[in-house]
Amino acid sequence: MSAPRILVVDDDQDSRNLLSEFLGANGYAVAAVGDGTAAREELSRVEGYQVIVADLRMPRESGLELLRNLRRQESKHVIILMSSFISQGEKRQAKELGAHALLEKPFRLTDLLAAVQEAAAKKPIPISP
Repeated sequence: MSAPRILVVDDDQDSRNLLSEFLGANGYAVAAVGDGTAAREELSRVEGYQVIVADLRMPRESGLELLRNLRRQESKHVIILMSSFISQGEKRQAKELGAHALLEKPFRLTDLLAAVQEAAAKKPIPISP
């Protein structure tokens, strides 16, 4: 069985690298992009991502906008959002849109790993023709 595929979406290069290296060292196949628009482009090119870990605040397309756009497309990807500040309104919207988890920065990498493990254990996303 191949490693679960994770897409990390964060505009901060250092954070992207850290999360990618950490998840990769824990057995996941990881790709990383800098914003929600790039994430949707990657998802249209490469199938099989099970979990998306996205920063809430990014230029061009935020994590919440990414989540909203994917739900409009009826995507079943499991999405974990993270941010150093999450308003009550954003928490409510993320929950309504089906975010799997909201991690407040700074968080322990073990907390991220637990959320990803739980999310990756869900039924794999079917590949559409």
